[in-house]
Amino acid sequence: MYKIDFNQPIKIHFMGIGGISMSGLAEILFDRGFTITGSDIKETPLTQHLSGKGIHIDYGQRASNIKDDMDLVVYTAAIHPDNPEYQEVIRKNLHIMDRATLLGQIMANYENSIAIAGTHGKTTTTSMIAHIFLQAKSDPTITVGGILRAIDGNIRIGQSQNFITEACEYTNSFLKFYPKIAVILNIEEDHMDFFKDIEDIRNSFKHFASNVSPEGTLIINNDIDYIDRVIDGLNCGIITYGLDSEADYTAKNIQFNLMVQGDYDLYIKGEYIDHINLNVTGMHNVSNSLASIAAAMEAGISLEDVKQGLLNFDGTDRRFEYKGEIGGITIIDDYAHHPTEIEATLITAGRYPHKNLWCVFQPHTYTRTKAFLEDFARVLSLADKVILSDIFAARETNPGDIHSKDLLDLLVKNGTEAYYFSSFDEIENFLIKNCTHGDLLITMGAGNIVSVGEKLLGK
Repeated sequence: MYKIDFNQPIKIHFMGIGGISMSGLAEILFDRGFTITGSDIKETPLTQHLSGKGIHIDYGQRASNIKDDMDLVVYTAAIHPDNPEYQEVIRKNLHIMDRATLLGQIMANYENSIAIAGTHGKTTTTSMIAHIFLQAKSDPTITVGGILRAIDGNIRIGQSQNFITEACEYTNSFLKFYPKIAVILNIEEDHMDFFKDIEDIRNSFKHFASNVSPEGTLIINNDIDYIDRVIDGLNCGIITYGLDSEADYTAKNIQFNLMVQGDYDLYIKGEYIDHINLNVTGMHNVSNSLASIAAAMEAGISLEDVKQGLLNFDGTDRRFEYKGEIGGITIIDDYAHHPTEIEATLITAGRYPHKNLWCVFQPHTYTRTKAFLEDFARVLSLADKVILSDIFAARETNPGDIHSKDLLDLLVKNGTEAYYFSSFDEIENFLIKNCTHGDLLITMGAGNIVSVGEKLLGK
């Protein structure tokens, strides 16, 4: 396998440079003196940012974009073997590397690397930990899978030995990481287009945990089913956290204010430590904050900086994000696209002041919709009224055996008031006619459904 010498900058080309992770890695290397080029399908704010720094980007992926003097080409999972650039790289016999391998090699250059994994909550927890490290003025390098307002983007390049990143399990990407501190938030069925079953997923997380440095620490949710299968035989230190179990870090006397922001008493190994106040919503974020506290304190951050960092964190884009209000209707947007995430979001929304709770849901990928169809119907029924759009294909092609109307039928069968529309214009017109003063409207999904709420607000 090709290995980068970070003391000898080279020329690297990024296929799919506009991706949320790829753009961040390109910027890190550019800042360290590497010559960076890239290509992508279209111009976006992320590619504009990179171009503004002096990185050349080609739009449209063609064989001619690949030059003989490129020392290395990096690609994402979205790049397939029939991609003309990929084929040209192979024809020219250039060094090639996937995004996860590159991220793993970058992480290895930092003494204190923290990788946050889990089926849900990675972006939020990574962002929480980032806020704590920023509060402590520890000058971290941060790469996060969303836009974090505190760093005005998805990447922050620090000069310290602290590196904080998400670690995604899809296609086993995170198995190329060897962190000093690893966090596992939860282990559930997802990405069933890649994994065989929950046992396959569990084995993947076990492998990830085994990659933690023997001098390092695994921080893991004690409420994970069959946790022993993940932690047995590990060589690293292990710290547990949890809400409903005896764990090293736990929260007691949990309360929520009118805006569903939590506060609680923090206990470590049964001993009361301090009272924690959060500026984000929901029980799931109480759990995420426990993981963040454990990671930060294990890295040597003071309790005062932990508390203030959490209080400063008011969420990331598309995670129960307040978008605005129009005609007395509050509009929230959320990235939830898995049944567990949807359930957590709608339970939180149920505590939020409202008359009727509307959920405009865009299913994400055909395989996920088909695999969790009944679970989607069950959790979406927590809303008073549900509107469904077409399935967002993402990386998939339509197999022809699953449709949003299948989910609609189950919702109606469950007694939920539900509707399906094939276009966003139809959804927006229906909402204009039927939403009333005091209603809470959530646009939900990992695709582009956010634009519905933004258009209603005139954004």
